[in-house]
Amino acid sequence: MSTHYRIGELGQVAGVNQETIRYYEKIGLLPSPGRSPSGYRHYDEKAAKQLRFIRRGRELGFSIEEIRTLLQLAAHPEQPCGEADSLTRQHLAEVEAKIADLMAIRDALSKLSHCPSQTTEHCRLIEALDQRHCCTD
Repeated sequence: MSTHYRIGELGQVAGVNQETIRYYEKIGLLPSPGRSPSGYRHYDEKAAKQLRFIRRGRELGFSIEEIRTLLQLAAHPEQPCGEADSLTRQHLAEVEAKIADLMAIRDALSKLSHCPSQTTEHCRLIEALDQRHCCTD
């Protein structure tokens, strides 16, 4: 006997909210489910597995289109994984660039923090945002 889930139950087993499930259905990332005679969506274990796959891909920062590609690749396990590996390398490069940007922001904020001024007239952050250079060193 196969397991069937209503949308709320699917959300719980897959770790996503109901609105996300509806959105993924709307954009075709998750197939539309069957309906009960009373109109409730009914999902099977395959849908739960696919939704967990999507959630994990999003947690790793992949875009919806990248996940769409990964789902297509996963549906054909006999294919070589070169395309998935290429997506991974490209995404890793993007993540490393974001990390570098965040480190630069951290360094800038570190220089602006612990301002010795008692007033905002000479506040390091305010001066930096206002592009004044009176007390920013």
